[in-house]
Amino acid sequence: MAILSIRIIGDPVLRTVAEEVTDFGPGLAKLIDDMHQTMADVQGAGLAAPQIGVNKRIFTYNVDGEQGHVINPVLAACDDLAAGEPEGCLSVPGLGYTVVRHRWVRLTGVDLNGRPLDLEATGLLAKCFQHETDHLNGKLYVDRLDGDDRREALRAIRRANYHNVTAQTMARRAQSVGSAFAVGAVQ
Repeated sequence: MAILSIRIIGDPVLRTVAEEVTDFGPGLAKLIDDMHQTMADVQGAGLAAPQIGVNKRIFTYNVDGEQGHVINPVLAACDDLAAGEPEGCLSVPGLGYTVVRHRWVRLTGVDLNGRPLDLEATGLLAKCFQHETDHLNGKLYVDRLDGDDRREALRAIRRANYHNVTAQTMARRAQSVGSAFAVGAVQ
């Protein structure tokens, strides 16, 4: 398994609708293992494949002891909205804003062996499923902001020097992981 580099806002893969997974095999299993390891390394609740530069409809999650992955997810949600809660994103580091999400969701898809998945969620897990599915559709959580929060987030994104944030993060991880984060690292 390997720790993978997380793409930061501004990378076009984060704004591209991900492609359906059609090839199930050892490569897919390794990718999912690497995604789980990367997600754990950055202490994330979820990680979508586009966030690591892979334009495929896959995400991993680990919320309140429930962990797994979903391939080719289809999300259905109730009309009832939960109270907005602060949300952040590994691809928009250092920012967090209140986002309103659906209170309950149903997620269908398949696992790495092509077996059907049918999951229902509320609370933080429902929020995670919605957030990660947005990534697969080329959306970031800041796209869901309105009014002053949206203006403030867009200003903060323009002011942020995400190139330096990325370089600092890669250097810090390279010290602890010894992975491909270091320039000239052996693969």
